[in-house]
Amino acid sequence: MGLFNFLNRSKETPSAQTSAPRAMAGDSVVFSGFHDPAFKEFVRGGAGQETAAGVTVTVEKAMKNTTVIRCVSLLSFSIGMLPLHLHWSADNTKADDHTLFKILHRRPNVWQTAFEFRCFMEQRLLQKGDAYALKVRNGDRILQLVPLTGDVVPRQRTDWSLEYVYTRPDGRKVVYGQEDIFHVRYGLSEDGITGLSLVKQAAEAIALAIQTERAAARLFKNGMIVGGAITHNGQLSPESFDRLNTEMSDYFAGADNAHRWMILEEGMEAKPFAQTGRESQQIETRGHQIEEVSRPFGVPRPLLNVKDTSWGSGIDVLGQLFVRYGLNPQFESWQQAIYRDLLTDREQDQLEPKFNAGALLRGSMKDQAEFFARGLGSGGHQPWLEPNEVRGWLDMPPSNDLPPPPGQNKGTAQ
Repeated sequence: MGLFNFLNRSKETPSAQTSAPRAMAGDSVVFSGFHDPAFKEFVRGGAGQETAAGVTVTVEKAMKNTTVIRCVSLLSFSIGMLPLHLHWSADNTKADDHTLFKILHRRPNVWQTAFEFRCFMEQRLLQKGDAYALKVRNGDRILQLVPLTGDVVPRQRTDWSLEYVYTRPDGRKVVYGQEDIFHVRYGLSEDGITGLSLVKQAAEAIALAIQTERAAARLFKNGMIVGGAITHNGQLSPESFDRLNTEMSDYFAGADNAHRWMILEEGMEAKPFAQTGRESQQIETRGHQIEEVSRPFGVPRPLLNVKDTSWGSGIDVLGQLFVRYGLNPQFESWQQAIYRDLLTDREQDQLEPKFNAGALLRGSMKDQAEFFARGLGSGGHQPWLEPNEVRGWLDMPPSNDLPPPPGQNKGTAQ
């Protein structure tokens, strides 16, 4: 049911409205009334991104594309699985006695783990450009972080601070101050307040990928895969033609009937066609769209399970490339948002949030052992590492019982 039908339906009798309580606007966008946040989003033009390919790309529709869900899940899982610690700035040790340490590292609220919370927030960040969580506090002490799943609209006040208009799932609006919201935005922005949605920015590439998938699905569902021609030396009788035409439609059309044997009559002969460029072009187009869709997310081809990727010694380098240029901006966005929104002015001079991405950047165990051995002075090299520094890089606690590296007196270079 379209938008104008919905407006006219509002004048109907209550019984009529009860029988059809939901209306659909556009392509798979459903709303139930004027106060529904989905309807307001539709009026603002945010229900989907119109594309030249003829598909309205919504977040839900984009996430059904395998490349999009792989990129979003890979980035979200990376943010969720890596340790996020609060450190003392003076000596770079973990501030595990601080209340926020447990919230960031283990349990942000009573129903989510830290992995689930960060995955959800990163997913919203990639899909919509922004992720919001409500700070449950006791004075300046933060007790929980509650992710906001409804519509959130940030506004700038006259004093340059922000306020957030949150539309609850039941339609009610609540206005929160900047001090109440943990806001992680995507780095790119058009106004400096809200981030850019990668789904919207890549809408044309996603739409073309969707249409390509639909074309392939329609071919296998309704089409007949023509692999050749049936020839006849003379003129085929009408009865034979009708019988052959019926058999072709009923027994050989569609993917379920592929590779079935045909019974020919009246001296007919089957001649296969040579492979045309159209089939190859469709396969190339589908493969090309994988790159086009993944490019805005910064995910390399080997991590997309592309079959023509060479899995050799260079895979470690590509993994490090993904961390440095795909994940590091996300790490920094999270770290600075935590610094801005979750730490008091006094704590900002004392504490520093950090993701530990060392496990993703390090090479093989053999390479690590050689690197650390040289850093500790093995083989006559001048030591430039302390044993506890190595333990810190490996996310291990410091030890006071370790001997000094060769050529040093308990941490003092000779």
